Amino acid sequence: MNHRDVELLAIGAGPANLALAVALEELAPAGLATGSLVIEQADTVAWQPGMLLPEAQSQVSFLKDLVTLRDPCSRFSFVNYLHSVGRLSQFINMGSLWPYRLEISDYFKWVADSLTRVRLEYARRCTAVEPLRDAEGTLTGWLTRLADGSTIRSRYLVMGIGRDAYIPDEFAGLPARRVIHSTKYIQRIAELPKAVPYRVVVIGGAQSAAEMFDAVQSDLPGCHPTMVMRSIGLKTYENSQFTNELYFPGAVDGFFEARPEAREQILKEMHITNYSGLNPATLDKLYNALYLDRLTGKGRLRVVTMHDVTSAREDSDEVILELTDRRTGEVEELRCDLVLLGTGFVRSMPSLVRGLADALGLERVTVNRTYKLDIPGPATAGCYLQGVNEATHGIADSLLSMQAVRAGEITDDILAARAGDSPERLGDGLGEALAGELAENAPVLAAPVPVSAN
Repeated sequence: MNHRDVELLAIGAGPANLALAVALEELAPAGLATGSLVIEQADTVAWQPGMLLPEAQSQVSFLKDLVTLRDPCSRFSFVNYLHSVGRLSQFINMGSLWPYRLEISDYFKWVADSLTRVRLEYARRCTAVEPLRDAEGTLTGWLTRLADGSTIRSRYLVMGIGRDAYIPDEFAGLPARRVIHSTKYIQRIAELPKAVPYRVVVIGGAQSAAEMFDAVQSDLPGCHPTMVMRSIGLKTYENSQFTNELYFPGAVDGFFEARPEAREQILKEMHITNYSGLNPATLDKLYNALYLDRLTGKGRLRVVTMHDVTSAREDSDEVILELTDRRTGEVEELRCDLVLLGTGFVRSMPSLVRGLADALGLERVTVNRTYKLDIPGPATAGCYLQGVNEATHGIADSLLSMQAVRAGEITDDILAARAGDSPERLGDGLGEALAGELAENAPVLAAPVPVSAN
């Protein structure tokens, strides 16, 4: 299939667009729901697959699933998932608000498999998106190009693709076999022989770095791991009930309407609630491991604080890291075999979004309160960005806390736009199909395509 038309295309089947798919199933008329398609570049739905460690737990309450804060009665809730798989009583008996990361990922897949109107296709990697305009210059839709050479044309576009992994410049020149970012940890570490006594350096002082430092001790049993960070030491998240209120969906309005200097203050003070910290259980486990390592005299584990990695190079059969002490300025070399990066994600917009902005001639990427991309000029089409709007929508924008309510807001905005349409305003191609749907309430543009096997 070289070319298709749909009314709404959502790129990425992460939690943001899965929540949107559920909102479309539950809130949208049949024409819009069956005319919507979610595409995912992977072969299945998996949440943070590189860090699906056996004991890792979500740091968000199970009630902040894909639907409950929007509709507690939805059949797509995490509680209904537990009931469906026969584990509800056991989960209740565990007495925890925080599910294991593995079961959150399985819940997302269960939701994807439970969709009945919105289509979801796997192994569909998007390479570029281009705007479509009519002869008068009105923006009428989007042309999405896929890696297999096919294209999809849509009136509405929703990007839920996440941010790009951050690889600091110091490590960019190292061979790929020497460096593993946290997003690829499980897949890459499984490829390594277990018996080799690797000298492993973990870069970073937040949750992902700490989890890799802990996991690699079991995954590579003979390794000698060192953790290097710029901060004074590992610390827990600030997690009071008062600061957590800024993770409420209702907090978005106040943040969006705040002055720039107020937004900056809020984000600065909230930084430790989501970044550069660990959950208490992880911190306790690591400290106990370090204590036992010293007690038994093994000397296997090491944590280096207040040091910058100022260069990295491969020399013969090892990697040499240059560490600069932030306190004294002294420089030392740290030799290792493997570097694990817990360095998070690039703070700028994802490359796919930047490419679309360039095609639209936008100097800056901004969205309105309902997450719709700000585009000058007349338009009968719209593009929505999910999970990349922390600067305007607050600290929780990329987190599960927002998914359910935001999906409802985007769906409501699209429904309002469709309700205001008149056939003569809709241009050619997509507009004609949509006008026909307005007249006959028939399915739009293309017959449903079966979901790919996974």
